[in-house]
Amino acid sequence: MPLTIPEFLRAALARPVAVFGAGVSGQGVQALLRQLGAEGVVYDRDGTPFTKECASRHGLVAFSPGFAPNHPWLLAACTAGLECLGEVDFAACCWRGRVVAVTGTNGKTSLTEFLTLALTCAGETAHAVGNIGLPFSQLAAETAGGGADDIAVCEISSFQAETLQHLRAEATLWTNFAEDHLERHPGMEAYFSAKWNLVVRTAAEGLHVGSSVCRAARALNRHLPATVCVTTEGLPPDPQLLGTAFADYPQRENFVLAAAWWQASGREPAGLYAAAHEYQPGRHRLARVGERDGVVFWNDSKATNFHAVEAALGRFDRPVHWLAGGRGKGGDVAAFVPRIAPRIAHAWLIGETAPQLAAACRTHGVPCTSCAGLEEAVRGAAAAARSGDHVVLSPGFASFDLFRNYQARGDRFEQLVEELGVATNFR
Repeated sequence: MPLTIPEFLRAALARPVAVFGAGVSGQGVQALLRQLGAEGVVYDRDGTPFTKECASRHGLVAFSPGFAPNHPWLLAACTAGLECLGEVDFAACCWRGRVVAVTGTNGKTSLTEFLTLALTCAGETAHAVGNIGLPFSQLAAETAGGGADDIAVCEISSFQAETLQHLRAEATLWTNFAEDHLERHPGMEAYFSAKWNLVVRTAAEGLHVGSSVCRAARALNRHLPATVCVTTEGLPPDPQLLGTAFADYPQRENFVLAAAWWQASGREPAGLYAAAHEYQPGRHRLARVGERDGVVFWNDSKATNFHAVEAALGRFDRPVHWLAGGRGKGGDVAAFVPRIAPRIAHAWLIGETAPQLAAACRTHGVPCTSCAGLEEAVRGAAAAARSGDHVVLSPGFASFDLFRNYQARGDRFEQLVEELGVATNFR
């Protein structure tokens, strides 16, 4: 069945569409436009800029999540009367299938992967899309809008959620809420509100939120029915999860939330538990890299916020050699460091936030060394660690000061560990 152009977009799609961003999301938009028989013109900070004079050429803007609502290009487009849709919203307008949305400060990628696997194992047609790496618009293009029973399991970040206008989700799973992305949002309430925009676009019976989200909602005077709140913290062990990625926290939180939706949707619990035994977390999520002389090296490069670091360090029964730092995201470093101080034997600090981290470490009695880069940090930690110690890369910050992305940072860490003579698990 060919893609159907939404009626309210027909006139706008008759003219070239302004595509803001030449990255993955922008490429997905272009693919969808081609399938719709429409033309796209790309505007990017490293290429052609968008000006108010450009607006007269277009009726619609489809923008990547990197463009904040107050970006000058979007403000110019709105002032000129153009329809402005985020990439996810644009795709949703062309999707015939169902949407299960996943959001949260941490865990949303793993939960998206797991739900997609579980649905697929149960014989359903499910696709992992959104912030996980495959743009929703790319999926809509490749499947001609999908079938009525296709499920898009869509990981949605706060950047994507805050501008939603048209997406409607039959279910939203919100894992947790903690400090993050304050370089974009002016405060915690604004960050919460961005994600809340997804809540109001979800059927009430399909909403499932974790314990920390419920606490934040109460603190911010946002009403959540008791029926949507799922107890995801402090639960006793589940014998059926032994030997799976979900046996311990933080992944346990993901399974509990998945199970709440799975049961509410009438699916058999046995299928979800079977999928849990099949699931393998993606790389760079607190993965054991290898061991040398009793020292174990761990790659948690995906930990780009404080909440993720705290969860990772909580897994160890003794203070660790912590490799941390990167590009700041607006969090309160002075409040973060004392929370983890008892769990750190020595901090090896890199990147733009190293001076700020070092100052906080000194204030709270945490031994630390500022390093010129990841190589110096790895070698320093390896030399200082003794049998029984753990060397943990769990940066707490974005990677973009020194690396292309968190994957490149984690790959480099594994390479450096291997160069130490460690028999790694990945190479």
